[in-house]
Amino acid sequence: MFFKHQDSRELEKSRYEVARDDITHPLSAYAPYAFELDGAEWPSVEHYYQAMKFEDAEYRELIRAAENPARAAKLGKARFKKRRKDWKKNSVTYMTRGTYIKCRTHTELTEMLLATEELDIKDLTMYDYFWGSGRDMRGQNRFGKMLMGVRQKLKQEGTV
Repeated sequence: MFFKHQDSRELEKSRYEVARDDITHPLSAYAPYAFELDGAEWPSVEHYYQAMKFEDAEYRELIRAAENPARAAKLGKARFKKRRKDWKKNSVTYMTRGTYIKCRTHTELTEMLLATEELDIKDLTMYDYFWGSGRDMRGQNRFGKMLMGVRQKLKQEGTV
């Protein structure tokens, strides 16, 4: 049996691509779109997400004040700081909350996300097999799935 290869133009029409750590893509976690959540203003979703790993308020503030999302991510990976006990169970929830509030704060992002309609959203972060699709597209694509969930919620709310 022969399989027809998918034309690259067809592939582009069947999915929407983003990389969680692409500072230039407005829907990425690294994009510099500030929002207010949990009593603070966050420069990016990545700042919020990384800070929520820790119960230590001073360390969370250090992450919130980081000069860029890459620095916030580095601080969030600190081995000398104790992560909250429920982190593994709730990490996707924090990424979702930050992304949802970012989109609600910046209507142009809501419009951009809704414009993807029913397309499958893929996170193309190469070396991340949890949030991304990884190099071989076998990753869990949690970031893409999370964006599709936020899109569905915004659609149900009739936002924009």
